[in-house]
Amino acid sequence: MLFDPVYLLFVGPALLLSVVAQMWVKSAFAKYGQMANRRGLTGAQAARVILDTAGLAGVRIEAAQGFLSDHYDPRSKVLRLSPDVYGKPSLAAVGVAAHEAGHALQDAAGYAPLQARSALVPVAQIGSNLAWPLLLVGFLLQATSLVKFGVVLFSAAVLFQLVTLPVEFNASRRALAALGSTGVLAPDELPGARQVLSAAALTYVAAAVAAVAQLLYFLVRSGMLGGRDD
Repeated sequence: MLFDPVYLLFVGPALLLSVVAQMWVKSAFAKYGQMANRRGLTGAQAARVILDTAGLAGVRIEAAQGFLSDHYDPRSKVLRLSPDVYGKPSLAAVGVAAHEAGHALQDAAGYAPLQARSALVPVAQIGSNLAWPLLLVGFLLQATSLVKFGVVLFSAAVLFQLVTLPVEFNASRRALAALGSTGVLAPDELPGARQVLSAAALTYVAAAVAAVAQLLYFLVRSGMLGGRDD
């Protein structure tokens, strides 16, 4: 397993896609982070408009630390926005804030993929934390049972990544619709927000592709796919 060139054959393209996705999201955020929206609304203000219009006045908005660390916490009903989003009146900030508000809209509507992802969080965390040590030890000791158990745990993390895709795409669709219907952005401003959200979406696609590629590698190397133990 260590320094296995076959690993690069499986995962290399996915890693390249991840690099491209990260470059695109940083480029898009840098570009549209310099363009102020006409109403002068910050990300936090834009999210507030969207939430209040949807009858979600009880969802709080808080400032968070870190670059693009924005997220919605369905347990606490809180939107946490990074400094470049919370207090900036840029198209990028409004787009990202609206996306997180989109998750709150999903939560209020009982959107099934969001509920499924939330239910998978503890399982995915356990899988992510335990799978790699089990796989490493299992391959080094040629302990097939450990390897297979590690693959099963890793599968839970992969499933989480796959379920995340429809959740994120749907949140962006809701965000763009809300930005237009509430008048937060004018029609000619929406393409800028869309560019930022499309770039962010590619990072989730890249993460899912990488996870699936790694799972396929482990399945092949363990003999669970292909009919032989290696």
